[in-house]
Amino acid sequence: MVAARVLATALDKEGKPVMAFPKFGAERRGAPVMAFTAFDTQPIREKTELYHPDCLIVIDHLLIRSVDVFQGIKPDGILVINTADTVTQKYHPNLSVVGAVDATRIGLEEIGRPITNTTMLGAFARTTGWVKLDSVLSGLEQYFSGSTLQKNIKCARRGYEETKVTKF
Repeated sequence: MVAARVLATALDKEGKPVMAFPKFGAERRGAPVMAFTAFDTQPIREKTELYHPDCLIVIDHLLIRSVDVFQGIKPDGILVINTADTVTQKYHPNLSVVGAVDATRIGLEEIGRPITNTTMLGAFARTTGWVKLDSVLSGLEQYFSGSTLQKNIKCARRGYEETKVTKF
């Protein structure tokens, strides 16, 4: 949810109409959560769940085996995934680009905990080119401060720098 909000802030800074909101399933700590961020060049009138996304950010690579994360993904879709593995498979026929980064390792090294959201934002910026890394870093300032901000900036930068993009 934090990543969706920071991304929305970054896109807003670039003058793009944007909305972000979460979707909760079972109410328990640690349960998978979906969050949506939509942006366009025109005002966004429809305020619903996104049923046909252009891009997916999968923070836990194990979800690919247990949940249909690709449901509704548009043709030429993009996947940004947290994985230590090199991506050699397409995962889904509608994917044209996969950005892979070991966000868990980066979170452990920079924050001391396996917190991945800001690393994944850097990976998203690198993989898609839809938002500038500088806008993401500026967006972080609205949600973090002090040493926590500096650690998250390092995570986002490393996510951007260490993402391996594969085109199919």
